[in-house]
Amino acid sequence: MIKISNIRLKPRSRGFHLITNEIENQLMDLPKEGLAHLFLNHTSAALTINENADPTVRDDFEQFINDLVPEDYPEFLHTMEGPDDMPAHIKSSIFGTELTIPVQNGRLLMGTWQGIYLCEFRNAGGARSITATVMS
Repeated sequence: MIKISNIRLKPRSRGFHLITNEIENQLMDLPKEGLAHLFLNHTSAALTINENADPTVRDDFEQFINDLVPEDYPEFLHTMEGPDDMPAHIKSSIFGTELTIPVQNGRLLMGTWQGIYLCEFRNAGGARSITATVMS
């Protein structure tokens, strides 16, 4: 059986945000066994799974990705939507916009120290939407 639902995330500032609880609270009843696929419906943000305990990990991600893809890169042509837009598209492609997570006993099956991040790459990205597909 396949169930599809929409998850709406509140607007967040630029950075890496732990959203595991927000996802779990909006997911429909999860099956005993299956898969949950999360697809972020945006081109300037991303999803990833990483450390959920120490917030400095998220700060380090933000610092590193901004050093890797700087806003002031002089070769960018797509600049009409602001200096954070083209870097946001590149960062989104580096991280990706989808995750597939096993489901067991009605819960997302992640490691003790794993959490789902919203990687917000725009200064004011607004509310974000995720299409959740749960397969049992």
